Amino acid sequence: MTRLLLFFLIITGFEFSSGDARQLEGAPQPLRIYRAEGIIVKAYDFKSLQYFLSKKTDTTYVVNFWATWCAPCVAELRHFEKLQLDNKARKVKVLLVSLDMKKQVETKLIPFIAKKGLASEVVFLDDPNANEWIGKVSKDWSGAIPATLIYNKDERKFFERSFSYASLENELKQFKY
Repeated sequence: MTRLLLFFLIITGFEFSSGDARQLEGAPQPLRIYRAEGIIVKAYDFKSLQYFLSKKTDTTYVVNFWATWCAPCVAELRHFEKLQLDNKARKVKVLLVSLDMKKQVETKLIPFIAKKGLASEVVFLDDPNANEWIGKVSKDWSGAIPATLIYNKDERKFFERSFSYASLENELKQFKY
């Protein structure tokens, strides 16, 4: 039975990332998977990324849109990392959505993740049609970053600003988790 399961996983291309199984039922397939320096970054177009922006579970999701070239984004990343770590035992999940340029994923984004030791999941949004998808994240989003979406099955809040740890934690506390 074990050999049959292993064969099935190999044949279907089931993927293991960061040492744990992250293939979720209904999860979209990434457009591409970048691997370097022990880091895995999955690239999604917006249609596929929407899955991660609208889950109806009992988990509260904190989704931060950022880029390595954005100084305020980089400055606040440590707060999202701390939030993920401090809420490890709770149903809170941080997702960092990189808006870096496609040609810089391997040369800038992955080395940045490695250098900073980011533990939160990082995905790359590979969809150049920002005018189409920005308003779908939030009708209030001008497109400026950093931007953060906090949601669960009952509530949804969008923020187009930087966070301190205290302000981020305070916003999270507004959600039932």
